[in-house]
Amino acid sequence: MAVKIRLARHGAKKRPYYRVVVADGRMPRDGRYIEQVGRYNPLTTPKTIELDLEKIDEWVAKGAQPSNTVSHLIDIVRTGAPAPEKKHKLSKKQAAKAAKAAE
Repeated sequence: MAVKIRLARHGAKKRPYYRVVVADGRMPRDGRYIEQVGRYNPLTTPKTIELDLEKIDEWVAKGAQPSNTVSHLIDIVRTGAPAPEKKHKLSKKQAAKAAKAAE
């Protein structure tokens, strides 16, 4: 059985909230899971990352594979660095308006 540590999406439309879960790799993303080991909310400022590193280490020792995203979240929690903020790109209209205002 391939066990994975991955994100399960919850929350309303356009308002994502994730649970970090240990699940069988064959189960659907939001389906049945074995254990919940953390939470991640990307909408708060700063982003909220709550992980139980002891449980995660136990599962990794048993052979569970963390997904790329979960590996990145684990690294952020272990180093204590804040999660990087996403850069917002201006649309063409907004860039033109900003350039006109700068003149």
